[in-house]
Amino acid sequence: MSNPLTIVVLHQSGINCAERIKVFMPHARIHGLSGRVKDGADELFVGAADHLRQLFLDGHTIVGVCAAGILIRALSSVLDDKHTEPPVLAIAGDGSSIVPLLGGHHGANALASELADHLGGTAAVTTAGDVQLGFALDEPPLGWHVQNPENAKPIAAALLAGDPVVLSEEAGNADWIAATFAETSELSIRVTDKVVEAKGNALVFNPPSLALGVGCERDTETSELIQLVKQTLTDGGLTSRSITCVVSIDLKSNEEAVHGLADYLGVPARFYSAAELESEASRLETPSDIVFQETGCHGVAEGAALAAVGPTGELIVPKHKSQRATCAVARAQGNIDATTVGRPQGSLAIVGIGPGSEEWRTPQVTRALAKADHVVGYGLYLDLIEDVIAGKERHQSDLAQEEARARAALELAAEGKRAALVCSGDAGIYALATLVFELLDREDRGDWNRLAISVCPGVSAIQAAASRIGAPIGHDFCTVSLSDLLTPWDAIRTRLEGAAMGGFVVALYNPVSKKRQKHITEARDILLKHRPADTPVVLARNLGRDGENISVIRLDELGPDKADMLTLVLIGNEQTRFMERGTKKWVYTPRGYAKKMDAVADGAA
Repeated sequence: MSNPLTIVVLHQSGINCAERIKVFMPHARIHGLSGRVKDGADELFVGAADHLRQLFLDGHTIVGVCAAGILIRALSSVLDDKHTEPPVLAIAGDGSSIVPLLGGHHGANALASELADHLGGTAAVTTAGDVQLGFALDEPPLGWHVQNPENAKPIAAALLAGDPVVLSEEAGNADWIAATFAETSELSIRVTDKVVEAKGNALVFNPPSLALGVGCERDTETSELIQLVKQTLTDGGLTSRSITCVVSIDLKSNEEAVHGLADYLGVPARFYSAAELESEASRLETPSDIVFQETGCHGVAEGAALAAVGPTGELIVPKHKSQRATCAVARAQGNIDATTVGRPQGSLAIVGIGPGSEEWRTPQVTRALAKADHVVGYGLYLDLIEDVIAGKERHQSDLAQEEARARAALELAAEGKRAALVCSGDAGIYALATLVFELLDREDRGDWNRLAISVCPGVSAIQAAASRIGAPIGHDFCTVSLSDLLTPWDAIRTRLEGAAMGGFVVALYNPVSKKRQKHITEARDILLKHRPADTPVVLARNLGRDGENISVIRLDELGPDKADMLTLVLIGNEQTRFMERGTKKWVYTPRGYAKKMDAVADGAA
């Protein structure tokens, strides 16, 4: 289902259900009715009926956390062609009932069942085929494709009426069609992975029966590999719709052309070790000693295709070659479940969850966490995101065991897992992103080097603290950690002196610990040499969490009793201003706009 998914909420009481859906489907957007929905919506709207009609006309999948009648009345005037309408579902506010109203065979029925499993509710599916036959011919299982859906209705009607229908299985296994079939009939279901012309009353299905093995030189163009595969399938009379996966040796797990081909075909890319491919050597049609010397197996494309279809499968298209690539096709005896084939490229997302509040967690981080199967982090940080990682495998360690966490995340990803390494604040600011890359640099391991690694930025403590008190970092600023566990104090002192002389606003991370009480005093004294004693200092503790406290003191009042390891200390420069307006206290650092404003005022005068 490629339609954008929009969850429409008409009352604040529906937000909890909408948020539960979004955890399951993080790409969804929550639209709330202005005036009735106060918190939790990604976007507010006015005029429920008009908004619903526009979403429908724009092709959005609509999940309405509201009464079904509201959706029916709002959309009745724009209903036209059932073959093109997007899915529309109504969900009770407590998630107990999920009703597919429109687009049942365009994804609504399937989505209703998925949401029912996730929410613990009941999918009220009423489509005749789904209810009486247990399946919909025009919406086959994952991996199956219907070539001519216009013929699904008469075939389904015949099966419902008990009329004779013939089943012809040339490939795959259509046991999901739980019906009794006849020996002869004008109506038929044909299951094939070949390119065929749908004739008469035949309904043609393409099953998930083929595995596509590929190999290529490093940095081969994706277009070359795609063209080779297209020509190979054409020559073999095979449909790309039956290709279930693109498979290769794990040495190619980070090859852009392999992943580009998989994306083009809309299937996953999976990988095998050289030893696993070499175990298929006796079944290869074109074994190569040269390939063995380079990779440790006698055939990549053929070996991977055969490994994917298992010992009962067969190679139906031997190795074809282009200038820099090879491909081969194998057919399974039954259906292929691509999730059990080989291993995917391992991925590691290094995420910054912000200071701890959900409102400061970026959508990119939420998506990365939702996709991960394993999450690694300090226990407190994992507890802060429990709503997103519920049901995922947790790997936690003590606060000081940073290397162990980074190494564990890399090892999980190297096993083909989707791992997320969780940091507070921003992953690249005094956090574990740098440690991951240091380990990659120092150890230069092939399995780590082939991982798909991404860094997802988060709201840092300095940004959160500044936003709470105004705009203290509106001009040049820097951050300095006072922890000397990894950096000598002499180096920290030199950086503080440079920041003081440069007039930077300074954020102090890790300002005080039980064993380290004097560093903050020395930092204060260094800064006092270059800025006034009444320079504003923001003390931000427990940002975004229970017990959050923001206060402002003078620089000459700063000492070890004012902060701890949960505090961000933000020290202004000589221009930073503290002011009280109304009931609010603000701190800001001018950028020089006053000169521009004065110049404009003088010109007007």
